[in-house]
Amino acid sequence: MILTARTTRGREKTAIEEMRSKIKSKNLDINAVFHPEDLKGYIFIEGSKQEIQDLASELRHLRGVIEEEVEVDEIEKYLSEEEEEIKLEVGDKVEVVGGPFKGEDAKINRIDDTNREVTIELLDAAVPIPTTVDVDTVRRKANQD
Repeated sequence: MILTARTTRGREKTAIEEMRSKIKSKNLDINAVFHPEDLKGYIFIEGSKQEIQDLASELRHLRGVIEEEVEVDEIEKYLSEEEEEIKLEVGDKVEVVGGPFKGEDAKINRIDDTNREVTIELLDAAVPIPTTVDVDTVRRKANQD
């Protein structure tokens, strides 16, 4: 079952990050979560209706679930068959694009492909402290030194 959830406009990716964390920690029956870039304020969630509703009630940036089920052919235009995978490597310089360190530059110290996490070290920090973040919250910088 695919349902649509309303989010705080501009916070779709933050809502998805929060969802992924809850889904992992609670082992919920939710298969996929996605946000089409050109559809502001909404995300699509595939999974058990009850678990989607329970999850939505726990998250700060979700404003509710629309009860009507969405068919795949209705959202097919937002899905692309090829996923652009940019391979991150230890030592890469990245920009943090989500979470509390958004806008900061960092260097990758470790990559955990299983959990889709990277351990980064903020470049402008007075004291370098390794921090683990979701791989989707960092973007490889175009010009690697």
